[in-house]
This record gives sequence, C-alpha cells and structure tokens, in this order.
Amino acid sequence: MYFCVKLMYLQQLSLLNFKNYTSFEANFSQKINCFVGNNGIGKTNLLDAIYYLSFCKSYFNTIDSQNIKHDEPFFMIQGVFNKHYEDIEVHCSVKRNQKKVFKKNKKEYNRLSEHIGLFPLVMISPNDSELIYDSSEVRRKFLDGIISQYDKTYLDNLINYQSVLKQRNALLKSFFENRNFDGESLDVWDEQLSFYGSNIIEVRLQFLKQFIPLFNKFYQFLSNSNEVVNLEYANSVGDKSFKQALMICLPRDRAVHYTTVGPHKDDLEFTISNFPLKKFGSQGQQKSYLLALKLAQFEFIKEQKNTKPLLLLDDIYDKLDEARFSKLIELVSADNFGQVFITDTHPERIEKVLNETLEEKKIFKF
Repeated sequence: MYFCVKLMYLQQLSLLNFKNYTSFEANFSQKINCFVGNNGIGKTNLLDAIYYLSFCKSYFNTIDSQNIKHDEPFFMIQGVFNKHYEDIEVHCSVKRNQKKVFKKNKKEYNRLSEHIGLFPLVMISPNDSELIYDSSEVRRKFLDGIISQYDKTYLDNLINYQSVLKQRNALLKSFFENRNFDGESLDVWDEQLSFYGSNIIEVRLQFLKQFIPLFNKFYQFLSNSNEVVNLEYANSVGDKSFKQALMICLPRDRAVHYTTVGPHKDDLEFTISNFPLKKFGSQGQQKSYLLALKLAQFEFIKEQKNTKPLLLLDDIYDKLDEARFSKLIELVSADNFGQVFITDTHPERIEKVLNETLEEKKIFKF
C-alpha cells in the first residue's frame, strides 16, 4: 500500500542564538536520530527548532522574540530538507521588534500559511497532556493543526473566519458602548461568518470520520486491551444552520459583547468506556490515548500527503512504561515511518533499545 509514499527528511540543521544555543550545527540520519543528555541542556530546543522549520513557529512558545537567546539581538534557524530527492533550504530569522523572516530557497514568503504542510511533522511531547486537561482551545488547535497540513482551503477559511469573527465581536462591543444596534451592519459579518464557519465544521466532521478508526487501531496496539475509546466533535451549532444559530444566540451575544457560537467554541470530547477520559482514565490509559492520537495524526497526514511526516519524540521514555516504550520504538522503526528524532536522558538505555532495530541511526551526546 505504501510503496509509492515519497521520501522526505531533514539533512542538516543550523542554529544561531536560538533559546540556549549560541550556535549549533548537525547532519542527520535519514531514519533515527537521538539527542541524549541531562535535563536542561537543550535537547527539546533542538526538536523545537525543527518544528519551527515546518510550522513557522515554536511548539512551546509562540511569541517569537522570547525564543531569542538572552541578551542577543536575533535568532536564526536554517535547515536543508531532502524532499522527493530535491534539496530545499528553509530559513527562519527573528530580530527583536521586527517582523519574522521566513524563506524557502532564499525566497521570502508573502504569507506564512503558504509554507504550512510543505514539510509535514508530528510532535509527541509531555506537553500533550494539555489536550486532556486544558481548555477546548488546545483541542481545536490540535484538530486544526492536522487538517491545515493537507488542506490549504481549510487553512484559508480558518484565517478568514478569525478575521471576520474579530470584526463581528468589535461591532457587538460597539453596540454595547454606544447603546445602539444596527442589524444590517451585523448581517454583513454574519453572512461571511456563516460561509467560513459552515465549511470549517463540515471539514472537521469529515476528517473525524476517517481519523477515528486510525486512532482506535493505534490505541488497541499500545494498550493490548478491549477498552472502548472514542473522540467526538462537540458542535456548538448543533443540527441548525450556522446562520440560524447566530440568530438564536444574538441576544446572548449582545449581552456578553462577543460571538458565543461557532467553530471557535467547539470542542473534542475524549472518552473511555463511554466516560470522560479526564475523570475516569488511569495514567496509563491517558498516556496510551494521547500517544494513539498522535500516531493516528501521523498516519492520516501520511495518507493525505503521500509523504511520511517527520516524527519528533520528546522525553517519551520517562512518560511511558517500558512495555509501551518498546512497542512505540518497534512501531516507528518500521517502514511505515520515516525520519524520527528522539530525546532521552540515558544514553545506555536508548542505545540498548535502538540497537535492537536494524535501522540506520545517529546518537548525539551532550
């Protein structure tokens, strides 16, 4: 099934003044690369730099200037990818109080959204527990982050939706402050919001139909159990049209001065045996659930883009028991996966696990 999946990997990474690094440069294996050393030396920062090259932003801190090394005026990340046997150079630089510069083969992008999806990537990190415990915004970003890597129209609709939403909320606020109401002005934004919002919801629902079976497959592989796990889309619009939902919610929107219904308010509900995962899932079940979500993300993007995404595994051993970790390494070492980056604190441990695979590997010790 995957004989035609196209080759993509990161050949080289160079850093200047990025987080704790004054400079860094390395060439990588096409298969498995491991950064090994004590906590606090910057292993995760290297994964974050790779993430930057794919998503034009940090996985951990989206305020670009805060990723500049202390007291330095700028940072630079540069990478050389090999995609479909062609070398592509990607450059990102940020100077304090200036616009971020992002280039492909020395040509600057007009819009950063043009770059998203060019080098698909999946990150698995201890921070993923936020998907369970944090607000619905985190789960929406997870959903949007997957779809945006393969569907440019969806990403454009998302950007336009946020812009229109901002305008509608500003109008609602002005109605309150000026003690007036102009239904015709509001209807202009309602029409646009309905158009973009309806498309976003439809694509999300179609995505989940394909995604959920993959998620279940990986959960069963990791957990060796018969537990029933599921994720459902909690749609604030319900079975009404978007325009109808906006009309019904208008009194509430006017009272609170912002838009209370739409894809910006929707959520993903995680369940195990039909109960909320957050309240009823054990630590092991929650870890398996999160890992299955990310592995399904990888598989789905690979199928959509006909390219194996990069897979970044941050400090994964300490978050899993030995059985789950061994299963994970067994899985990502197989042909279905491409280039993998792993961080770990114990060189002997990771070398022992990796030596059991026949894959090409590089271990970087700090």
